[in-house]
Amino acid sequence: MKRLFAAAAIAAALVPSSFAADYGKLTGQVILNGDAPKLAPKVKKGSADVKDPQVCAAGEVINDELVVDSKSKGIANVFVYIKKVDAAKIHPDLKDPKPAEVVFDRKGCQFVQHALVVRTDQTVIVKSDDAIQHNTHTFPRKQEGANFIVGASDRTGIKMPKFKSTESLPIEVKCDIHPWMRAWWLITDNPYAAITDTEGKFTLDKIPAGEHEVVVWQEMSGYIEKKVTVKITANGTTDLKQIKADAAKFKP
Repeated sequence: MKRLFAAAAIAAALVPSSFAADYGKLTGQVILNGDAPKLAPKVKKGSADVKDPQVCAAGEVINDELVVDSKSKGIANVFVYIKKVDAAKIHPDLKDPKPAEVVFDRKGCQFVQHALVVRTDQTVIVKSDDAIQHNTHTFPRKQEGANFIVGASDRTGIKMPKFKSTESLPIEVKCDIHPWMRAWWLITDNPYAAITDTEGKFTLDKIPAGEHEVVVWQEMSGYIEKKVTVKITANGTTDLKQIKADAAKFKP
């Protein structure tokens, strides 16, 4: 019996102090309250009035500035994130970014990743599936932006330097050659950031227990919620349920 107690004590000593019970989960859904505005496509199929029509007008380029699910009214591509988290309290599984590299791609003269979370310790690889040149132009507020050409059908990609600091709000990313091409990146130094899916749902997992301030932001409306204080319980789930965004905020 003494040997069993000794073994249990040794095993307990080997378990990190930051174990699963010290962390919780945050879930919710961002929905549109009202009728979605009708957005014209950015490029009509067959249009001859755009740059590189053989590629860019081969199909319709939809307006992806507001994407709403017709059934659930959930809004896609909404950023939900915690700005500040004590680095010492980040869950061990999340301290290093996974993956270490994130891909930013384009196809049919539209960014494949319209919304992207980038950690300051992650590398962005910029690729293109189009048989024409594009450029990538970033507009951070706190640091120097990047502006470079991505060659035709470049599937190897260009590795960008890592960001030096966080950005409190998502930053705009554009292609100046094809000006309708826009995307948004959130630059953060912690893993507690999510982008809503096609039904407007999101999950943030392994958040340190305690109170946190959560931001909910969308490119057309700006802040949907500038600061929501949530209480994360150890080994529990905090469900914000439906976060309603007034349709009046979304003006083309």
